[in-house]
Amino acid sequence: MAGTSFERAASKLAAIPLAAALALGSAPALLVASAPALAQTASGQPYLAPGTTESLITDPADKARYDKLAHELRCLVCQNQTLAESDASLAADLRRQVESMIVEGRTDAQIKSYLVERYGDFVLYRPPVQSNTWALWFGPFALLAIGIAVWIGINRRRRLASADAPSRPASVEGAGAATSADIERVRRLLDDR
Repeated sequence: MAGTSFERAASKLAAIPLAAALALGSAPALLVASAPALAQTASGQPYLAPGTTESLITDPADKARYDKLAHELRCLVCQNQTLAESDASLAADLRRQVESMIVEGRTDAQIKSYLVERYGDFVLYRPPVQSNTWALWFGPFALLAIGIAVWIGINRRRRLASADAPSRPASVEGAGAATSADIERVRRLLDDR
């Protein structure tokens, strides 16, 4: 019999008489509810729901590859976590997809290439240095250089301003002391009010 197990199950469900489908609920609801359990991955491995701990990988070398890849790929929902760290259901789906591709025998480069083609460079936790990511890679250094240049400029102006200012004697006699004429003038101003 040709077709995937999902197609075979769907054809069996379609053959259920209408009365039986109504007794069970509805045929579309039954089909939708059973679809994940009946589905298979592209490699023919059974689909496991997100969050399940059962792994498709049995070889320790493949498990190490999977762990390395899961730490190099970004969760598309959390955005600040790797696939290995994220608890989001999309991250679980991507982890399962990475496992399936490892079981199929794809290389790390092929897996990354597939995910980048599908989701863009954002899926890589460390995006490559290319013309569209220069701001990401070199922007912090450019801002640091600008900050240092501004700091140097401000310090240079201060130094030049203090060197050009006329020097004042440290203490001038009578400086700051009010004379009796000053006090009398202040009293007259206050009394005029």
